[in-house]
Amino acid sequence: MTDAANPESDQAATPAAPPPGPPMIRVLAQYIKDLSFENPGLFAGQNAGSAPEIELGIDVRVEPGPPAEKIFAVELKLSARAKRQDTVVFIVELVYAGVVQLQDASPQDAEPMLLIECPRLLFPFARRIIADITREGGHPPLMIDPIDFVGLYRQQQQQRAAAAAQQA
Repeated sequence: MTDAANPESDQAATPAAPPPGPPMIRVLAQYIKDLSFENPGLFAGQNAGSAPEIELGIDVRVEPGPPAEKIFAVELKLSARAKRQDTVVFIVELVYAGVVQLQDASPQDAEPMLLIECPRLLFPFARRIIADITREGGHPPLMIDPIDFVGLYRQQQQQRAAAAAQQA
């Protein structure tokens, strides 16, 4: 008699699927999606002794890809405008994107992973590009301070809750 005829041995030979591990992010690609640099006040920036005032804007967008594969495009948009008095010294806008795949992520884990962890992974690369482009434009490199993506996510959740409360 062989083991193939014995149903109990078939169950023992087929191991159960391993339990899912901790949620993980795989970065499949990252790239500059859009980059703009305007340098209207180069000479105004060079002649004045004080540092220009910097206005910084941050936005994160997520575009879903194939749902079965849990692939998403995450875009980190950074914009900076440097002004000295009424003169615009430079304007830089960057959309830096990453294509990511979530592994073993539950639906409740997916949103924070996409809006907190993915931008946190992309930020150092975007920061470097902004610093390089401002330096190449004839200005001191703009070194953006680290960003609290958890705080931005919580702020966004509060805004959504307030909007839902107004609707109700």
